[in-house]
Amino acid sequence: MSTYNFDKVIDRRGTGALKLEALQPRYGNAHLLPLWVADMDFETPHFITDALRRRLEHSLFGYTVEPPDYRPTIIRWINEHHHWDVRPEWLAYIPGIVKGIGMAINVFLRPDEKVVIQPPVYHPFRLTPEGNDREVVYNPLLPLEDGRYAMDLDGLDRLLDADPKCRMLLLSNPHNPAGIVWSPETLRRLADICHRRGVLVISDEIHADMTLYGHRHTPFAIVSDAAAACSITFGAPSKTFNIAGIVSSYAIVPNDTLRRRFYRWLSANELDEPTLFAPIATIAAYRYGEPWRRAMLSYVEANIDYLIDYFARHLPAIRPLRPEASFLVWLDCRGLNLDHDALIDLFVRRAHLALNDGQMFGPGGEGYMRINVGTPRAILSEALERLRRAVDSQ
Repeated sequence: MSTYNFDKVIDRRGTGALKLEALQPRYGNAHLLPLWVADMDFETPHFITDALRRRLEHSLFGYTVEPPDYRPTIIRWINEHHHWDVRPEWLAYIPGIVKGIGMAINVFLRPDEKVVIQPPVYHPFRLTPEGNDREVVYNPLLPLEDGRYAMDLDGLDRLLDADPKCRMLLLSNPHNPAGIVWSPETLRRLADICHRRGVLVISDEIHADMTLYGHRHTPFAIVSDAAAACSITFGAPSKTFNIAGIVSSYAIVPNDTLRRRFYRWLSANELDEPTLFAPIATIAAYRYGEPWRRAMLSYVEANIDYLIDYFARHLPAIRPLRPEASFLVWLDCRGLNLDHDALIDLFVRRAHLALNDGQMFGPGGEGYMRINVGTPRAILSEALERLRRAVDSQ
């Protein structure tokens, strides 16, 4: 079995990496330590780069067809990891999950119909509907005493009763930024509420394969017949295997009526045709990736433990929420008693760190920051030391 070196620091300068190239325009400083964009700083595993390299040896890159083992490989992975028996016809390639959300909005919603989101939540859930001229309606998560969140399902019930123009709900499952693995009971009740009113649920499950500390992901569509009937699921190997630049997303639609409408539109616009390298990377990831995935998650868990212990010892005013999934940690910085601008100043100007500020995730995110711990321990340690020095010097 291969030994993977997650401590190796990779110099990403000169590769067009978003987390580096966008520092100057977004933060005003190109020299920050970047722990914001949700891709990891670990090398893409060799079994994926080897598969891509073999294809590159044949230097003719014309039109291609979907490989015959593309869907069976995805189906086998989902069945083994999430106990969902996906049929081949339910699957289609899509050119990115955020793009898929935009596509679904344009296929299923009239111009006057609205999208419900549950903030604090991944910011494209707000930006994508708004950019497509749809009104976004908030049904905020309920903060719990332990720092976690619950869905306000009673509030959602009332909201949908009061506003029949709400026709789509975007679900982050597992949740980004808080790393919550939603329970089957929560998802089942959500499905009942939405199905009863004809609300389409778009379930973003890109972090499904990154559950931590023994937690298990539940696909929304398997919790009930109602969930399968009212949902479209988006998934990808990109977060797990660090191949976000190789657009490798897919949709799963069990309901015949929804599937025909959505996939006919995708096909008419040739949006369901994968680029040359996407199936190659997906097949390699799902066929050979389980040992790497387990080793990577173990390293991420150790990074999270390190971070939580560091804050408890040196920065107790900042309370990290231990995630149940993914490499993103939600930091409650309200104990610093800083307003939004002062908090950004602390992290960016004083600590020279680039994180995502909580306000961008919508109501309830004020006073929080999101940090990416999918990075070598030395980089994480340096980031925490910078932050400690900045707080101590206030």
